[in-house]
Amino acid sequence: MKIIECVPNFSEGRNRNVVESIVAALTAVPGVRLLNYSMDEDHHRSVVTFIGSLDAVVTGAFAACNRAVELIDMREHRGGVHPRIGAVDVVPFIPLDDARMEDAVNAAHRFGYFWGKRNHIPVYFYGEAALKPERKELPDIRRGGYESLEKRLQEPRWKPDAGPAIFNAKSGATAVGARIPLVAFNVVLNCSDLKTAQEIARCIRQSSGGLRHVKAIGVPLESRQVVQVSMNLTDYRETSMCRVFDEIKARAESLGVDILESELIGLAPLAALDGKPPEYFKLKDFTGECILENCLCDTDSASEKAE
Repeated sequence: MKIIECVPNFSEGRNRNVVESIVAALTAVPGVRLLNYSMDEDHHRSVVTFIGSLDAVVTGAFAACNRAVELIDMREHRGGVHPRIGAVDVVPFIPLDDARMEDAVNAAHRFGYFWGKRNHIPVYFYGEAALKPERKELPDIRRGGYESLEKRLQEPRWKPDAGPAIFNAKSGATAVGARIPLVAFNVVLNCSDLKTAQEIARCIRQSSGGLRHVKAIGVPLESRQVVQVSMNLTDYRETSMCRVFDEIKARAESLGVDILESELIGLAPLAALDGKPPEYFKLKDFTGECILENCLCDTDSASEKAE
């Protein structure tokens, strides 16, 4: 069975009515299954995870993202610590089960071209859907954030892959990609010193000579007066949560700091935990539904019953 996962990230993490309206628009689409959604006031960001056939997932992504640009105004977006370029910041498509990467790329391109044209939003394709090598890495597209987008759009080398090369002040731009499952994993330190989190993030991220396939930044969680190492593990098969957690723990202890807790944003493949129980990572609000395979088993069971 070919299943495509989609995990759009929206620049709204404080207004629950907005986020729930986005989710309602998605779940009204036949053939999509909502797996998870979360919102974070410090990151000022929400993440929605859903699956379905290629056609259903593309339709679901349109529904959710169209609702988002109706309700989110980037001119009023303040205080978030997470990099972002638009109201609908990033829309990745991920092949699961019998789907192949080319199916996810197809979904990304179908969505991106229509999305940009319909909403007059610049679109950049990244990951396996990238049309230019310099746009393969998401941080390169996001560099400078929404605040530098108007200036960047005036540069010929930053002409978007789809949509107009015109700054959309209300909605910004959108990065649309195809990739393997990644693990969005955050570790909260029991301190308020931002430099500590930033130093640990610098040491562990690949771009600074750290662990392969790890993207990390140190951010403050002002609502709790603590700091966080916020990460994407882009290939958990080579660098697992366990490898990253152990490294952060060792570096934190060398600085006299304890780990308060950790969290998953969205879902993680079981193998990413590397055989360790959730207690090992001090994972907050962890349930079996946080494991991707468990959700896919439920989907398979429902399909068998339907047949």
